[in-house]
Amino acid sequence: MAAKKNVRTRIKRSERKNIAVGAAHIKSTFNNTIVSITDPQGNVISWQSAGTVGFKGSRKSTPFAAQMAAEAAAKTAMEHGLRKVSVFVKGPGSGRETAIRSLQAAGLEIASIQDCTPIPHNGCRPRKRRRV
Repeated sequence: MAAKKNVRTRIKRSERKNIAVGAAHIKSTFNNTIVSITDPQGNVISWQSAGTVGFKGSRKSTPFAAQMAAEAAAKTAMEHGLRKVSVFVKGPGSGRETAIRSLQAAGLEIASIQDCTPIPHNGCRPRKRRRV
């Protein structure tokens, strides 16, 4: 029989970081909304998406799911001492404005809002139009 290796498991502790100013990146697609809150260097403090909050399937793309994801991300970021954020919004989804409003309602002061949606210079061919 092979000797059993002594393996130590390390438990990662989430220490309080005391960051006052940061950035909130909201990526809102047609299927989901992802909210990442970072420090000024770009290191992620907290993140949530509509799927991690508990929504599945087509309910992930609703504005309410984006609101819940932004509230949860803001709550964990404020535990690290965050007070003021600059918001960067990317994507065409339905949860853009709702996520910004819920960040503000959670108690974060919004310094600026910037739209960073990538616009192609006639790159890939878009998908076909829906006929309903």
